[in-house]
Amino acid sequence: CNQFGGQEPGDNAQIAEVACTRFKAEFPIFDKVEVNGSNAAPIYKFLKSSKGGLFGDGIKWNFTKFLVDKDGNVVERYAPTTSPLSIEKDVKKLLGIA
Repeated sequence: CNQFGGQEPGDNAQIAEVACTRFKAEFPIFDKVEVNGSNAAPIYKFLKSSKGGLFGDGIKWNFTKFLVDKDGNVVERYAPTTSPLSIEKDVKKLLGIA
C-alpha cells in the first residue's frame, strides 16, 4: 500500500507523526489505504467513479482532493498540486456562505 513512487513507506503511526509535526496537521489522519487497483478502498472507488481525473479515473499522485456535498455527491476533484486554500471559495459556496 505504497502506491505513489515509494513516497510513503511508513506505517500509520509514522505517517501521523510526520503529518502532525512536520506539516502541523490539526485534523484526523486516516489510515493508509489503497486508492487504485482492484484492492482500492470502497470510498476511493466511489469518488473516482463519480468524478474522473484529467487523464482517467485513477489517482495519479497523493494529495488528490475531492469535494463532497452534504448529501454525499462528489462536486469537484482537484489535482494534487491544488492548494487546499485555493478551494476555499468552493467550500464556502457549498456551505452557502460565499
